Amino acid sequence: MEDLIGSVALGVGVGVPTAAAAQGPSLVQWPDRVRKLFPTVLGASVGVGLVLGSRIPGLRGVKALATGAGLAGFGTAGFLVARNKLGELEVQNAQIDECFAQAPTDAHLSGSEHSAVDYSLLGREGARFINSVTTAAHAEKLGVKRTHDPIRVFVSIANADSVSSRVSLAMSELIRNKAFDREYLFIQAPAGSGYSNSTPVDVVELLSGGNCAAVAVSYGLLPSFLSLTKVRLAGETQLELLNAIEHELNGRRNKGKHVPKILLYGESLGARVQQFAIPLGSSDLDKYSIYRALWVGTPGGRISDSFHRLCASESVTVDRPEQIPANTDNRVWFLEHDGDPVVRFRPDLAWTQPEWLDPELPRGRNIPAEMSWTMGVTWATVLVDTIFATNVKPGDFQSLGHDYRADLGAVATAAYGFSGRLTPEQTKGLEDLLREIEVTRAQKLGEG
Repeated sequence: MEDLIGSVALGVGVGVPTAAAAQGPSLVQWPDRVRKLFPTVLGASVGVGLVLGSRIPGLRGVKALATGAGLAGFGTAGFLVARNKLGELEVQNAQIDECFAQAPTDAHLSGSEHSAVDYSLLGREGARFINSVTTAAHAEKLGVKRTHDPIRVFVSIANADSVSSRVSLAMSELIRNKAFDREYLFIQAPAGSGYSNSTPVDVVELLSGGNCAAVAVSYGLLPSFLSLTKVRLAGETQLELLNAIEHELNGRRNKGKHVPKILLYGESLGARVQQFAIPLGSSDLDKYSIYRALWVGTPGGRISDSFHRLCASESVTVDRPEQIPANTDNRVWFLEHDGDPVVRFRPDLAWTQPEWLDPELPRGRNIPAEMSWTMGVTWATVLVDTIFATNVKPGDFQSLGHDYRADLGAVATAAYGFSGRLTPEQTKGLEDLLREIEVTRAQKLGEG
Protein backbone atom coordinates (compact mmCIF):
# COMPACT_ATOMS: atom_id res chain seq x y z
CA MET A 1 0.00 0.00 0.00
CA GLU A 2 2.83 2.36 0.87
CA ASP A 3 4.48 1.61 -2.47
CA LEU A 4 1.27 2.50 -4.27
CA ILE A 5 0.92 5.76 -2.33
CA GLY A 6 4.52 6.55 -3.16
CA SER A 7 3.94 5.82 -6.84
CA VAL A 8 0.87 8.03 -6.94
CA ALA A 9 2.76 10.81 -5.17
CA LEU A 10 5.52 10.48 -7.76
CA GLY A 11 2.97 10.61 -10.58
CA VAL A 12 1.34 13.73 -9.19
CA GLY A 13 4.68 15.29 -8.36
CA VAL A 14 5.86 14.95 -11.96
CA GLY A 15 2.51 15.26 -13.73
CA VAL A 16 1.64 18.68 -12.30
CA PRO A 17 4.89 20.44 -13.30
CA THR A 18 4.72 18.66 -16.65
CA ALA A 19 1.30 20.19 -17.25
CA ALA A 20 2.69 23.59 -16.27
CA ALA A 21 5.64 23.25 -18.65
CA ALA A 22 3.28 22.18 -21.45
CA GLN A 23 1.67 25.62 -21.42
CA GLY A 24 4.72 27.07 -23.17
CA PRO A 25 4.83 28.15 -26.83
CA SER A 26 5.02 25.79 -29.80
CA LEU A 27 6.32 26.07 -33.36
CA VAL A 28 2.92 26.45 -35.04
CA GLN A 29 -0.57 27.55 -34.09
CA TRP A 30 -2.99 24.95 -32.72
CA PRO A 31 -6.79 24.96 -32.55
CA ASP A 32 -7.92 26.66 -29.32
CA ARG A 33 -9.49 23.47 -27.95
CA VAL A 34 -6.27 21.50 -28.37
CA ARG A 35 -4.22 24.31 -26.85
CA LYS A 36 -6.45 24.36 -23.75
CA LEU A 37 -6.58 20.58 -23.25
CA PHE A 38 -2.99 19.68 -24.12
CA PRO A 39 -1.34 20.53 -20.74
CA THR A 40 -3.97 18.56 -18.81
CA VAL A 41 -3.82 15.55 -21.14
CA LEU A 42 -0.02 15.51 -21.14
CA GLY A 43 0.32 15.98 -17.38
CA ALA A 44 -2.22 13.23 -16.69
CA SER A 45 -0.59 10.88 -19.20
CA VAL A 46 2.84 11.34 -17.69
CA GLY A 47 1.50 10.96 -14.16
CA VAL A 48 -0.42 7.77 -14.97
CA GLY A 49 2.52 6.46 -16.98
CA LEU A 50 4.87 6.92 -14.06
CA VAL A 51 2.48 5.21 -11.66
CA LEU A 52 2.13 2.22 -13.99
CA GLY A 53 5.81 2.18 -14.85
CA SER A 54 6.87 2.19 -11.23
CA ARG A 55 4.57 -0.78 -10.53
CA ILE A 56 6.19 -2.94 -13.21
CA PRO A 57 9.15 -4.98 -11.89
CA GLY A 58 12.44 -3.67 -13.26
CA LEU A 59 11.06 -0.27 -14.26
CA ARG A 60 12.48 2.31 -11.91
CA GLY A 61 13.96 5.77 -12.25
CA VAL A 62 14.77 6.66 -15.83
CA LYS A 63 12.96 3.58 -17.17
CA ALA A 64 9.79 4.57 -15.37
CA LEU A 65 10.15 8.12 -16.67
CA ALA A 66 10.63 6.80 -20.20
CA THR A 67 7.51 4.68 -19.82
CA GLY A 68 5.59 7.74 -18.67
CA ALA A 69 6.86 9.81 -21.57
CA GLY A 70 6.00 7.03 -24.00
CA LEU A 71 2.48 6.75 -22.68
CA ALA A 72 2.21 10.52 -22.80
CA GLY A 73 3.16 10.52 -26.46
CA PHE A 74 0.76 7.77 -27.36
CA GLY A 75 -1.96 9.35 -25.26
CA THR A 76 -1.48 12.76 -26.87
CA ALA A 77 -1.40 11.37 -30.39
CA GLY A 78 -4.37 9.16 -29.65
CA PHE A 79 -6.31 12.10 -28.25
CA LEU A 80 -5.80 14.00 -31.50
CA VAL A 81 -6.40 11.26 -34.07
CA ALA A 82 -8.72 8.83 -32.29
CA ARG A 83 -11.70 10.16 -34.21
CA ASN A 84 -10.03 9.48 -37.53
CA LYS A 85 -11.38 6.32 -39.08
CA LEU A 86 -8.72 4.99 -41.40
CA GLY A 87 -11.12 3.10 -43.61
CA GLU A 88 -13.20 6.20 -44.20
CA LEU A 89 -10.08 8.19 -45.06
CA GLU A 90 -9.03 5.63 -47.63
CA VAL A 91 -12.48 5.64 -49.22
CA GLN A 92 -12.50 9.44 -49.37
CA ASN A 93 -9.03 9.60 -50.92
CA ALA A 94 -9.97 6.95 -53.48
CA GLN A 95 -12.79 9.13 -54.79
CA ILE A 96 -12.24 11.63 -57.59
CA ASP A 97 -13.47 15.20 -57.14
CA GLU A 98 -16.68 15.92 -59.00
CA CYS A 99 -15.00 18.68 -61.02
CA PHE A 100 -12.56 16.09 -62.36
CA ALA A 101 -15.11 13.35 -62.96
CA GLN A 102 -14.42 13.29 -66.70
CA ALA A 103 -11.15 11.76 -67.89
CA PRO A 104 -8.76 14.19 -69.60
CA THR A 105 -8.76 14.35 -73.40
CA ASP A 106 -5.08 15.29 -73.71
CA ALA A 107 -3.17 12.21 -74.87
CA HIS A 108 -0.12 13.34 -72.87
CA LEU A 109 -1.95 12.71 -69.59
CA SER A 110 -2.50 9.40 -67.81
CA GLY A 111 -6.14 8.33 -67.76
CA SER A 112 -6.99 9.70 -71.22
CA GLU A 113 -8.55 7.42 -73.82
CA HIS A 114 -5.05 6.88 -75.22
CA SER A 115 -3.73 5.69 -71.86
CA ALA A 116 -3.55 2.23 -70.31
CA VAL A 117 -4.13 3.80 -66.88
CA ASP A 118 -7.72 3.46 -65.65
CA TYR A 119 -8.71 7.03 -64.82
CA SER A 120 -11.50 5.94 -62.46
CA LEU A 121 -8.88 4.33 -60.18
CA LEU A 122 -6.48 7.29 -60.00
CA GLY A 123 -7.97 8.52 -56.73
CA ARG A 124 -8.41 12.08 -55.58
CA GLU A 125 -4.75 13.07 -55.58
CA GLY A 126 -3.91 11.36 -58.85
CA ALA A 127 -6.76 13.07 -60.69
CA ARG A 128 -5.80 16.43 -59.20
CA PHE A 129 -2.18 16.00 -60.25
CA ILE A 130 -3.05 15.01 -63.82
CA ASN A 131 -5.61 17.77 -64.26
CA SER A 132 -3.28 20.45 -62.90
CA VAL A 133 -1.04 20.53 -65.98
CA THR A 134 -0.06 24.07 -67.00
CA THR A 135 -1.29 25.53 -70.28
CA ALA A 136 0.09 27.55 -73.19
CA ALA A 137 -1.85 30.53 -71.81
CA HIS A 138 0.09 30.26 -68.54
CA ALA A 139 3.41 30.21 -70.41
CA GLU A 140 2.35 33.16 -72.55
CA LYS A 141 1.46 35.16 -69.45
CA LEU A 142 4.98 34.53 -68.17
CA GLY A 143 6.52 35.46 -71.51
CA VAL A 144 7.87 31.97 -72.22
CA LYS A 145 7.41 30.25 -75.58
CA ARG A 146 5.55 26.94 -75.22
CA THR A 147 7.20 24.40 -77.54
CA HIS A 148 5.67 21.17 -76.22
CA ASP A 149 2.59 19.93 -74.43
CA PRO A 150 3.78 18.73 -71.00
CA ILE A 151 3.50 15.05 -70.12
CA ARG A 152 2.12 13.97 -66.75
CA VAL A 153 2.03 10.34 -65.66
CA PHE A 154 0.39 9.13 -62.46
CA VAL A 155 -0.19 5.54 -61.35
CA SER A 156 -2.17 4.94 -58.18
CA ILE A 157 -1.97 2.01 -55.81
CA ALA A 158 -5.35 0.89 -57.19
CA ASN A 159 -4.19 0.84 -60.82
CA ALA A 160 -2.19 -2.38 -60.34
CA ASP A 161 -1.73 -4.95 -57.59
CA SER A 162 2.05 -4.91 -57.06
CA VAL A 163 5.00 -2.55 -57.05
CA SER A 164 6.42 -4.12 -60.21
CA SER A 165 3.16 -3.90 -62.11
CA ARG A 166 2.63 -0.27 -61.07
CA VAL A 167 6.14 0.67 -62.18
CA SER A 168 5.69 -1.23 -65.45
CA LEU A 169 2.47 0.69 -66.08
CA ALA A 170 4.23 4.00 -65.41
CA MET A 171 7.06 3.07 -67.77
CA SER A 172 4.63 2.11 -70.51
CA GLU A 173 3.00 5.54 -70.13
CA LEU A 174 6.36 7.31 -70.36
CA ILE A 175 7.36 5.34 -73.44
CA ARG A 176 3.94 5.83 -75.09
CA ASN A 177 4.33 9.57 -74.69
CA LYS A 178 7.98 9.59 -75.87
CA ALA A 179 8.90 11.12 -72.53
CA PHE A 180 12.55 10.15 -72.94
CA ASP A 181 12.83 12.51 -75.90
CA ARG A 182 12.03 15.47 -73.65
CA GLU A 183 14.62 17.81 -72.12
CA TYR A 184 13.60 16.99 -68.54
CA LEU A 185 12.11 13.97 -66.78
CA PHE A 186 10.72 14.92 -63.37
CA ILE A 187 10.30 12.08 -60.85
CA GLN A 188 8.17 12.89 -57.80
CA ALA A 189 7.75 10.67 -54.75
CA PRO A 190 4.18 11.27 -53.52
CA ALA A 191 3.18 11.73 -49.90
CA GLY A 192 1.31 8.94 -48.11
CA SER A 193 -2.12 9.81 -49.51
CA GLY A 194 -0.78 9.97 -53.05
CA TYR A 195 -0.56 13.77 -52.85
CA SER A 196 1.89 15.01 -55.47
CA ASN A 197 2.59 18.73 -55.26
CA SER A 198 1.95 20.30 -58.64
CA THR A 199 3.83 23.54 -57.94
CA PRO A 200 7.40 22.31 -58.61
CA VAL A 201 6.12 20.55 -61.75
CA ASP A 202 4.43 23.80 -62.78
CA VAL A 203 7.80 25.54 -62.49
CA VAL A 204 9.55 22.99 -64.71
CA GLU A 205 6.70 22.96 -67.25
CA LEU A 206 6.63 26.75 -67.47
CA LEU A 207 10.37 27.36 -67.60
CA SER A 208 11.17 24.52 -70.01
CA GLY A 209 8.50 25.59 -72.47
CA GLY A 210 6.65 22.34 -71.74
CA ASN A 211 9.62 20.25 -72.88
CA CYS A 212 9.33 17.88 -69.96
CA ALA A 213 7.57 14.88 -68.47
CA ALA A 214 6.57 14.25 -64.86
CA VAL A 215 5.88 10.86 -63.26
CA ALA A 216 4.58 9.82 -59.84
CA VAL A 217 3.70 6.33 -58.58
CA SER A 218 1.71 6.17 -55.34
CA TYR A 219 1.81 3.60 -52.56
CA GLY A 220 -1.21 4.38 -50.37
CA LEU A 221 -4.27 6.47 -49.56
CA LEU A 222 -3.60 7.71 -46.02
CA PRO A 223 -1.94 10.95 -44.86
CA SER A 224 1.81 10.76 -44.31
CA PHE A 225 1.67 10.65 -40.49
CA LEU A 226 -0.54 7.56 -40.82
CA SER A 227 1.66 6.00 -43.53
CA LEU A 228 4.95 5.65 -41.67
CA THR A 229 4.67 1.85 -41.85
CA LYS A 230 4.73 2.13 -45.65
CA VAL A 231 8.10 3.85 -45.97
CA ARG A 232 9.80 0.62 -47.03
CA LEU A 233 7.10 -0.20 -49.61
CA ALA A 234 7.24 3.37 -50.90
CA GLY A 235 11.04 3.28 -51.04
CA GLU A 236 10.94 0.02 -52.98
CA THR A 237 8.52 1.66 -55.41
CA GLN A 238 10.91 4.57 -55.97
CA LEU A 239 13.89 2.25 -56.29
CA GLU A 240 12.20 0.06 -58.87
CA LEU A 241 11.08 3.13 -60.82
CA LEU A 242 14.61 4.57 -60.78
CA ASN A 243 16.05 1.23 -61.91
CA ALA A 244 13.55 0.97 -64.76
CA ILE A 245 14.26 4.52 -65.92
CA GLU A 246 18.03 4.05 -65.74
CA HIS A 247 17.69 0.82 -67.77
CA GLU A 248 15.83 2.78 -70.44
CA LEU A 249 18.44 5.55 -70.37
CA ASN A 250 21.29 3.05 -70.80
CA GLY A 251 19.56 1.54 -73.81
CA ARG A 252 19.21 4.98 -75.36
CA ARG A 253 22.85 5.86 -74.68
CA ASN A 254 24.01 2.66 -76.33
CA LYS A 255 22.03 3.64 -79.43
CA GLY A 256 23.32 7.21 -79.40
CA LYS A 257 19.88 8.62 -78.59
CA HIS A 258 19.04 11.70 -76.52
CA VAL A 259 18.57 11.21 -72.77
CA PRO A 260 16.64 13.68 -70.61
CA LYS A 261 17.94 15.46 -67.54
CA ILE A 262 16.56 13.59 -64.52
CA LEU A 263 15.04 15.76 -61.78
CA LEU A 264 14.00 14.38 -58.39
CA TYR A 265 11.44 15.86 -56.04
CA GLY A 266 10.10 14.70 -52.71
CA GLU A 267 8.14 16.59 -50.07
CA SER A 268 7.61 15.56 -46.46
CA LEU A 269 7.34 11.75 -46.33
CA GLY A 270 7.92 11.75 -50.09
CA ALA A 271 11.38 13.23 -49.47
CA ARG A 272 12.22 10.50 -46.97
CA VAL A 273 10.92 7.87 -49.39
CA GLN A 274 13.07 9.10 -52.26
CA GLN A 275 16.12 9.26 -50.01
CA PHE A 276 15.37 5.69 -48.89
CA ALA A 277 15.74 4.64 -52.54
CA ILE A 278 19.20 6.22 -52.84
CA PRO A 279 20.73 5.55 -49.41
CA LEU A 280 24.34 6.10 -50.52
CA GLY A 281 23.73 9.75 -51.37
CA SER A 282 25.91 11.19 -54.11
CA SER A 283 27.14 7.86 -55.44
CA ASP A 284 23.56 6.68 -55.97
CA LEU A 285 22.71 9.99 -57.66
CA ASP A 286 25.49 9.21 -60.14
CA LYS A 287 24.22 5.66 -60.55
CA TYR A 288 20.79 6.92 -61.57
CA SER A 289 22.05 9.82 -63.72
CA ILE A 290 20.37 12.43 -61.51
CA TYR A 291 20.87 15.95 -62.81
CA ARG A 292 19.28 17.80 -59.87
CA ALA A 293 17.35 16.84 -56.71
CA LEU A 294 15.14 18.97 -54.46
CA TRP A 295 13.85 17.59 -51.17
CA VAL A 296 11.43 19.68 -49.13
CA GLY A 297 10.52 19.37 -45.45
CA THR A 298 12.26 16.03 -44.92
CA PRO A 299 11.18 14.44 -41.60
CA GLY A 300 13.92 14.79 -39.02
CA GLY A 301 15.97 12.12 -37.28
CA ARG A 302 19.26 10.26 -37.54
CA ILE A 303 18.44 8.94 -41.02
CA SER A 304 18.00 12.47 -42.26
CA ASP A 305 21.20 13.59 -40.51
CA SER A 306 23.12 10.78 -42.17
CA PHE A 307 21.74 11.54 -45.61
CA HIS A 308 22.65 15.22 -45.27
CA ARG A 309 26.23 14.18 -44.47
CA LEU A 310 26.39 11.88 -47.50
CA CYS A 311 25.39 14.75 -49.80
CA ALA A 312 27.33 17.49 -48.01
CA SER A 313 29.94 17.96 -50.73
CA GLU A 314 27.37 19.03 -53.33
CA SER A 315 24.31 20.13 -51.39
CA VAL A 316 22.81 23.34 -50.08
CA THR A 317 20.16 23.71 -47.35
CA VAL A 318 17.97 26.81 -47.26
CA ASP A 319 15.14 27.98 -45.04
CA ARG A 320 13.79 30.51 -47.56
CA PRO A 321 14.57 32.02 -50.99
CA GLU A 322 16.65 34.83 -49.49
CA GLN A 323 19.26 32.18 -48.59
CA ILE A 324 19.70 30.91 -52.15
CA PRO A 325 23.43 31.21 -52.89
CA ALA A 326 24.74 33.24 -55.83
CA ASN A 327 26.24 30.04 -57.25
CA THR A 328 23.34 27.68 -57.89
CA ASP A 329 25.34 24.81 -59.36
CA ASN A 330 24.69 22.51 -56.40
CA ARG A 331 23.13 19.24 -57.52
CA VAL A 332 21.27 18.55 -54.25
CA TRP A 333 18.95 21.03 -52.54
CA PHE A 334 17.22 20.76 -49.18
CA LEU A 335 14.44 23.25 -48.40
CA GLU A 336 13.79 23.01 -44.68
CA HIS A 337 12.17 25.67 -42.52
CA ASP A 338 13.92 26.42 -39.24
CA GLY A 339 10.51 26.24 -37.55
CA ASP A 340 9.08 23.23 -39.39
CA PRO A 341 8.02 20.69 -36.72
CA VAL A 342 8.16 17.85 -39.26
CA VAL A 343 11.86 18.62 -39.75
CA ARG A 344 12.49 19.21 -36.03
CA PHE A 345 10.62 16.22 -34.58
CA ARG A 346 12.76 13.19 -33.72
CA PRO A 347 12.76 10.49 -31.01
CA ASP A 348 15.77 11.80 -29.11
CA LEU A 349 14.04 15.16 -28.66
CA ALA A 350 12.45 13.43 -25.64
CA TRP A 351 15.73 13.29 -23.71
CA THR A 352 18.24 15.52 -25.51
CA GLN A 353 18.17 19.30 -25.87
CA PRO A 354 18.50 20.10 -29.59
CA GLU A 355 20.84 22.74 -30.92
CA TRP A 356 17.93 24.76 -32.31
CA LEU A 357 16.66 25.31 -28.74
CA ASP A 358 20.07 26.02 -27.19
CA PRO A 359 19.58 29.26 -25.21
CA GLU A 360 23.18 30.28 -25.99
CA LEU A 361 22.69 30.17 -29.78
CA PRO A 362 20.71 32.46 -32.13
CA ARG A 363 17.19 31.28 -32.85
CA GLY A 364 16.16 30.19 -36.32
CA ARG A 365 13.30 31.90 -38.12
CA ASN A 366 9.84 31.29 -36.59
CA ILE A 367 11.21 29.53 -33.52
CA PRO A 368 9.72 31.43 -30.54
CA ALA A 369 12.31 33.13 -28.34
CA GLU A 370 10.31 31.96 -25.27
CA MET A 371 10.35 28.29 -26.35
CA SER A 372 12.64 26.16 -24.19
CA TRP A 373 13.46 22.49 -23.94
CA THR A 374 11.94 20.33 -21.19
CA MET A 375 12.50 16.58 -21.07
CA GLY A 376 9.52 14.76 -22.58
CA VAL A 377 7.39 17.89 -22.80
CA THR A 378 9.11 19.38 -25.84
CA TRP A 379 8.91 16.00 -27.61
CA ALA A 380 5.14 15.85 -27.04
CA THR A 381 4.70 19.52 -27.99
CA VAL A 382 6.51 19.15 -31.31
CA LEU A 383 4.61 15.91 -31.95
CA VAL A 384 1.36 17.87 -31.77
CA ASP A 385 2.99 20.59 -33.89
CA THR A 386 3.49 18.07 -36.70
CA ILE A 387 -0.25 17.42 -36.86
CA PHE A 388 -1.03 21.12 -37.31
CA ALA A 389 2.10 21.96 -39.28
CA THR A 390 0.31 22.90 -42.51
CA ASN A 391 -2.46 25.47 -42.52
CA VAL A 392 -3.22 26.15 -46.17
CA LYS A 393 -5.36 28.94 -47.58
CA PRO A 394 -5.40 28.91 -51.40
CA GLY A 395 -3.32 31.71 -52.86
CA ASP A 396 -2.15 32.89 -49.42
CA PHE A 397 1.35 31.45 -49.60
CA GLN A 398 2.96 31.19 -46.17
CA SER A 399 6.60 30.42 -45.54
CA LEU A 400 5.69 28.90 -42.18
CA GLY A 401 5.80 25.50 -40.53
CA HIS A 402 5.39 22.73 -43.11
CA ASP A 403 3.89 25.10 -45.72
CA TYR A 404 6.52 25.71 -48.39
CA ARG A 405 4.38 27.26 -51.12
CA ALA A 406 5.88 30.74 -50.69
CA ASP A 407 9.37 29.31 -51.25
CA LEU A 408 8.90 26.69 -53.95
CA GLY A 409 8.82 28.96 -56.99
CA ALA A 410 12.20 30.58 -56.34
CA VAL A 411 13.88 27.53 -54.81
CA ALA A 412 12.73 25.12 -57.54
CA THR A 413 13.89 27.60 -60.17
CA ALA A 414 17.36 27.66 -58.64
CA ALA A 415 17.53 23.99 -57.72
CA TYR A 416 16.65 22.81 -61.22
CA GLY A 417 19.05 25.17 -62.95
CA PHE A 418 16.61 27.68 -64.44
CA SER A 419 17.81 30.83 -62.66
CA GLY A 420 19.67 32.18 -65.69
CA ARG A 421 16.61 31.91 -67.92
CA LEU A 422 14.49 34.51 -66.15
CA THR A 423 14.54 38.28 -66.10
CA PRO A 424 13.75 40.01 -62.78
CA GLU A 425 10.28 40.78 -64.15
CA GLN A 426 9.72 37.12 -65.05
CA THR A 427 10.91 36.03 -61.60
CA LYS A 428 8.23 38.15 -59.95
CA GLY A 429 5.75 37.12 -62.62
CA LEU A 430 6.37 33.46 -61.84
CA GLU A 431 5.49 33.95 -58.17
CA ASP A 432 2.31 35.83 -59.07
CA LEU A 433 1.36 33.20 -61.65
CA LEU A 434 1.84 30.29 -59.23
CA ARG A 435 -0.53 31.97 -56.77
CA GLU A 436 -3.04 32.63 -59.52
CA ILE A 437 -2.88 29.01 -60.68
CA GLU A 438 -3.47 27.73 -57.13
CA VAL A 439 -6.44 30.03 -56.56
CA THR A 440 -8.00 28.94 -59.86
CA ARG A 441 -7.57 25.27 -58.95
CA ALA A 442 -9.01 25.83 -55.49
CA GLN A 443 -12.04 27.62 -56.91
CA LYS A 444 -12.62 24.69 -59.23
CA LEU A 445 -12.53 22.34 -56.25
CA GLY A 446 -14.85 24.63 -54.30
CA GLU A 447 -12.10 25.49 -51.82
CA GLY A 448 -11.50 29.08 -52.85
